[in-house]
This record gives sequence, structure tokens and C-alpha cells, in this order.
Amino acid sequence: MRKIVLYIASSLDGYIARSNGDIDWLFTDQNYGYTKFLDSIDTVLLGRKTYDQVLTFGEYPYQEKKSYVFTKNRDFQATSDVEVVTHLESFVKDLRLLEGKNIWLVGGALLIRDFLNQNFVNEVILSVHPLILGDGIPLFANPNTTALQLTGCQTYSSGMVQLSYDVAA
Repeated sequence: MRKIVLYIASSLDGYIARSNGDIDWLFTDQNYGYTKFLDSIDTVLLGRKTYDQVLTFGEYPYQEKKSYVFTKNRDFQATSDVEVVTHLESFVKDLRLLEGKNIWLVGGALLIRDFLNQNFVNEVILSVHPLILGDGIPLFANPNTTALQLTGCQTYSSGMVQLSYDVAA
């Protein structure tokens, strides 16, 4: 069965974006393993707000990956780069059975919560930036308790730390 990997960055105080959704604080001075990670996945899962934010960057960046946007709004219209999903549980169970590489759970916080609460996440790779934002969109929005097992820790000269965890069974 394919693994679902939450690969995400946060500030030291646990925010994934400023309150307005801005991610101008993310480090872009190095690759930080991003290219290697992208090579390990062939599917991208995004919440609707995260998808909207990604579209502000210009051209859709994951065109070579199968992409799905999760929303409760049945009238939501996405670009041709993605498919819209309105039923989480049955869709994810079927997706994991398909042949392919790992699946990237991009975010946002509400979709992450739903995936954690359904025990769909297999691995977490968290890049912690050495910044305290003080306010913003929290990485974890009231999920159920989830036990993790540390599998790796990579430090970078910028002060960023990348933590890798398996989700305990």
C-alpha cells in the first residue's frame, strides 16, 4: 500500500503561514531535500485554501504529479491541473490501493487534521525554521493524539532542522 507523507514546514512556534496565508518567511536559500522528496512521490493532496495559495505563485507547480484538491464546497471549480474531491475517507482508501509512488499531503491545517484523525498519515517530515512568528495558521488544528517515532534529524547551516517521523501503528 502507498504511503501518505506529510511533508511540510513550520516556524519554531508551530505556524505554517501568517494569519493572511503568507509564507514569505520560508527559507529558499537551499534545496533542503525538496527535489529528492519530489522524486519519491507521484501524487499531491491539497486543501482548497492551500490550493488557492499555490495558484498565487504563478504556474501550477505540480503539473507532473497527479493532484487532488479537497473541499466541502460542491460548487468549487478548479483548474484542469487538479481533480476536486469532496469525500475524504472512501477516496483516500481507494487511492492508496492504486499502483504508484508515495503520496504527498501538502496541507493545509484542516486537511492535515482530517488525515491524522482518520489515521491516513504514515510519515511526517517537518522542516522547522528558526523563526518565531508569534501568530498565524497553526500546523495542527486540534487533531487526535498521534504517536510518532523519530526516524531522522537533519540540521542545516541556516539553522533549519528537518525532522522525520513514522506514525506509530
